[in-house]
This record gives sequence, structure tokens and C-alpha cells, in this order.
Amino acid sequence: MIRHAGGLHDFMSWEKPILTDSGGYQVFSLAELRKMNDDGVRFQSHLDGSYHDFTPESVVNIQRNLGSDIMMVLDECAPYPSTYEDALKANDRTMRWAERCFNHMNETEPPHGVTQQLFAIIQGSTYEAIRKVSTTYLVQMDFPGYAIGGLAVGEPQSARLEMTELCTGLMPEDKPRYLMGVGKPQDIVEAIDAGVDMFDCVIPTRNGRNGTVFTWQGKQVIKNNTFREDFRPIDDNCDCYACQNFSRAYIRHLFQTDEILGLRLASLHNMTFYMDLVRQARLAIQKDEFQSWKKQFFDQYQTTKS
Repeated sequence: MIRHAGGLHDFMSWEKPILTDSGGYQVFSLAELRKMNDDGVRFQSHLDGSYHDFTPESVVNIQRNLGSDIMMVLDECAPYPSTYEDALKANDRTMRWAERCFNHMNETEPPHGVTQQLFAIIQGSTYEAIRKVSTTYLVQMDFPGYAIGGLAVGEPQSARLEMTELCTGLMPEDKPRYLMGVGKPQDIVEAIDAGVDMFDCVIPTRNGRNGTVFTWQGKQVIKNNTFREDFRPIDDNCDCYACQNFSRAYIRHLFQTDEILGLRLASLHNMTFYMDLVRQARLAIQKDEFQSWKKQFFDQYQTTKS
């Protein structure tokens, strides 16, 4: 149906880039609903009990039909903690699936004249040796871009940053580096410092829907009684629609009365904040001032209680 509609761009009237994932994370997060082997994954629907098979080739076909600009290979994300043997097995399968996706991608044509790129996903849990093997193997295949997967799944922040720095040190400098599932503003800044270019995370909208907003001074739980008579905008330095037109007190009121506008305004603000965050980081890099900008960010962001 999406293909007949002209692809996602036409279907949802979105002219900017679109990235689609392969479903590999759902393989991880919905473990009780799937069975996996070297050929692929079989899911059982929680709605009607029907079975659905996903292989490296079929997820490429699905993303071809969706017409996304960036497609992801099917991968297996090892949980944290994992034994070395389990992480090794998951990575071996991920590398084999990546090669199958790569080959199938080259054998098929994109719909609607869309230029699509397929990114590989590096796995290996928190094991340095497995991460090195995964990164080296996938880089040799010469994908257009590379993602660091298998992190932000419960491991300590220090381990996540260590594995990120390890991977970026082995990844090409002239191709996009994508850290999957991250994250909090402070984690994004640290990852940018480690050489990461791209991120995805549910935090801006999920937290917004639940009444948490992010500012340059830290995060605020806008639903709290503290903001009952606070008539300032969420953030004085934000030019989003919410901050330009409404107060903290009013947005809190919307949440207290279960008015859906509150969820929308908080989510809109958070997305604006995140976009401003990476925009400022990029500008600081261009000016060769990133380290001073990073220090300034943490000096003000960590002074506010969550």
C-alpha cells in the first residue's frame, strides 16, 4: 500500500530524509513473541496469533517498498548482560545477515526513483574483541554508512562510551556514523565528542508525552506542582511554538486535565531542543570550538535538578 501511495515521502507528505529500521531491535525487545534461527526471525502477532517471517532479504524488500532514504540491515542485538559466547554468536549472525542484505540490495531496484542507502550495524555487546571483529568485517564490505548497535540496552554509561569510541576509531571518517538508541542530551554530546554523526531515540517524544521537557539548564517534570503558577516559557532561549506562546503553568494545566495539547506542546519543544542541541554542536565543530562548547553545556546543564 505504501509503495502504491508513492512511498513514505508522498504518503506522509514529508520531503526531508527518512530512515527506516529493519526490525532488529524488535527482535530484541519482543523476545517472547519470536523464534530466531540463522535464516531469519518468525514473529507471532499479539493481535491475532498469526505468524510473520522476516529474513535479511525480506526486510530489504520491505524497506524498498517504503522508499526510505536510509535502510538498515537485519541484525541481532545481544541483551545486556550477555556472555561472551552469546554476544559472539549474535554478532556472527549479524555479520552473515549484513552480507545477505548487502547482496540483495545490489540485486534489487529502488521504487519511484528514490536513491536508497543501506547501513550496516555493528554488534558485540560490551566485548572489545567482538566489536573489533564486527567493525572491521563490515567496513571491508564498504557500506555507505555504519551504525553502532547493541548499546543503550542497560549497560553502564562508561561502557557505552568506551564501546562507542572503540567503534568510531575503526570506522571510516568519510561515512556517516550512527549510534542507535541514544539518547539523553548529555549522552548525545559525549557521543558527538567520540565522533558520532547520527542518533535516534524515543526520549524527546516519549518523555514529552509523559510531562518531561528538556532545557539548556536541565530537564523539568512540567506536571509537577512547582510550575502551577510559573508563567515563564519552558525555556527562555527557545523559539519553538510552545515557548513562544504558552507558559509552564498553562502546559502543566493541560497535563493535569488530560488535554492532548499538552503532550503535543511538550513533544514539540523537546524536538526543537534536540535539533538546537545538535545544530550548536555542529557549529562549534566547524569553528573548532567544540571542547569549550561542551564544557559550557555541561556547566549549565548539570546545575539544575531533574
